[in-house]
Amino acid sequence: MPIKLDELDRRILRALQDNGRMHNTELAQAVGLSPSPCLRRVRLLEEAGVIERYVAVVDPAQVGFHQTLFTRVWLTAQDADTIDRFIEAMKQLPQVMECYIMLGECDAMLRLVVADLDDYRRFQTQHLTRANGIQNVKTDLPSQIVKRSYALPL
Repeated sequence: MPIKLDELDRRILRALQDNGRMHNTELAQAVGLSPSPCLRRVRLLEEAGVIERYVAVVDPAQVGFHQTLFTRVWLTAQDADTIDRFIEAMKQLPQVMECYIMLGECDAMLRLVVADLDDYRRFQTQHLTRANGIQNVKTDLPSQIVKRSYALPL
């Protein structure tokens, strides 16, 4: 069940989404609190699971992942064993940045990062196979990234 957030919590979350390395004193000043109550609120947000973790956002191209691809997946069956096998396989693959089980035309949607199209072809032939419960795959290649955000609109 979602936690009830007040405006101070939202300001804290917006500030941390913008800069997760912000020191508590800076954060407190930015949201209009003194450091002690600000830290207490951050800890409560962490304990409640609202703040899952802190990460560095890395530019994929700067570390050799020049292609982002979106792959629609159709599974060989809809039973729990097939879906579970697929989910576990996708969790193990670092190229899979996001994986969603879908309602609609396809069974799953993946966001992948790879070095280039040859790298994707190798990935596809090794991992997007019947052994992982996959029957069919359709991949889309974006021509331009217009917007990429990790911040929720709080």
